[in-house]
Amino acid sequence: MKILMVLTSHDRLGDSGKPTGFWLEEFAAPYYVFKDAGAEVVLASPKGGQPPLDPKSEAPDAQTPATVRFNGDAEALAALAQTRKLAEVADEDIDALFYPGGHGPLWDLCEDRHSIALIEKTFAAGKPVAAVCHGPAVLRHPRGALGEPLVKGKHVTGFSNSEEAVAGLTDVVPFLLEDMLADNGAHYSRAGDWQSHVVTDGHLVTGQNPASSEAAAEAVLVLLRRR
Repeated sequence: MKILMVLTSHDRLGDSGKPTGFWLEEFAAPYYVFKDAGAEVVLASPKGGQPPLDPKSEAPDAQTPATVRFNGDAEALAALAQTRKLAEVADEDIDALFYPGGHGPLWDLCEDRHSIALIEKTFAAGKPVAAVCHGPAVLRHPRGALGEPLVKGKHVTGFSNSEEAVAGLTDVVPFLLEDMLADNGAHYSRAGDWQSHVVTDGHLVTGQNPASSEAAAEAVLVLLRRR
């Protein structure tokens, strides 16, 4: 069982000058769900190497058992520091594809041609494609077999407009994730702000926010066990 986790390489919140990147919990929790299940986990990012970490995800109130475990795991820290370039792994045979969030994907991964092609190929092969929080931004451009948006007609979730407002970034992000999914014809649903909410539609799995990370990864394992 080989799972490719793709992280952002983007480190700035638009023109605000503030740092961003990936959100630690959204990487760490799924990483250990997959590793503890015996999966081979491959890490990649557009630029390769150490992906930028959103410093806010290191705040004391953002820590979880998974982030504490990760920060004490020398092997995992080394793996993260050496992510492979996405272009170099795009043609490898994988069993599932997982995108953690953080605001970074809104700028790079959603427009990355290698990511778009990888999502289309993986989905067409009937393999799980999953994304959590801002990770579903990567579903902005991929197309299905009929040339329509991949998410058209599918039930999905992702970081909500109200959560973005609470984060104070509504006017900073290049687009609102909830609106983008709806504009692409998806059936968007959400739970309350910061509550776990995961939607599985066929072999597409989406999670609303950091609290949904572990459950989203577990949903991927359910799909893999059915194959």
